[in-house]
Amino acid sequence: RPHPGQVESAARLRSLLGETSEIGDSHKDCGRVQDPYSIRCMPQVHGAVRDALAHVRSVLEVEANAATDNPLVFAESGEADRAHAVVEAEAGGLIVSGGNFHGAPVAAALDHLAVALTDLASISERRVEVLMDPEFSRLPPFLAEEPGLESGFMMLQVTAAALVSESKGLAHPASVDTIPTSANKEDHVSMGAWAARKAAKVARNAERVVAIELLAAARGLDHLRPMKTSPPLEEAYAAIRETAGAYADDRPASADVEPVAERIREGAFGRSPTG
Repeated sequence: RPHPGQVESAARLRSLLGETSEIGDSHKDCGRVQDPYSIRCMPQVHGAVRDALAHVRSVLEVEANAATDNPLVFAESGEADRAHAVVEAEAGGLIVSGGNFHGAPVAAALDHLAVALTDLASISERRVEVLMDPEFSRLPPFLAEEPGLESGFMMLQVTAAALVSESKGLAHPASVDTIPTSANKEDHVSMGAWAARKAAKVARNAERVVAIELLAAARGLDHLRPMKTSPPLEEAYAAIRETAGAYADDRPASADVEPVAERIREGAFGRSPTG
């Protein structure tokens, strides 16, 4: 399907997989038929998120350059506009009472943002689960060095699940709610401030969930050494290891998650397929 986001996500995925990968070559002629949706449908889901982000960005760009005061004051105005004026200014301008202050466009867009980022975090957490489960990954349980004696990445996956669950609650749209105030003059409001606060929290949660996925993927590559993955993914692995050291034994993981989440926020892993 030619959705712009899906096309872009598929192009990025092809670029990351590259043409040469020792790990990829090791799976030739394997007996597996299909991967889970969280892997097989990455371009479709990630693409829908990209399209949502593009829509939100376009709405906010319009809003940042829009006139939202009430009343609107026009210092100069032609005769055609005078018929719409509520008050005519002495200098020939217009003072117009309108409704451009209403936050519905922004509130709906930010609700859309929270929903899309929750979906992104949700599919990311499912891939973390795939890496944890030896039946799917063929890696040690929980990516531990000594399964049974160590927890490995078990609690990181639990953390990702908790963050996704929180985001699902926050993704309920604020813009469908309204409470009349001001003697029913303000009888339908956008609840845009709450939409913004929720979207910001969901974005922070998504950054941490994706950071956990990156850490788990890097740990999976550790278990597959000395085989190497594609050159672009080796670059990503090196970038992760610059921020978070290799797993050695059980330790608090927040010291690894937060720096990687910060790098995600800075766009460190957002290189285009063409470089």
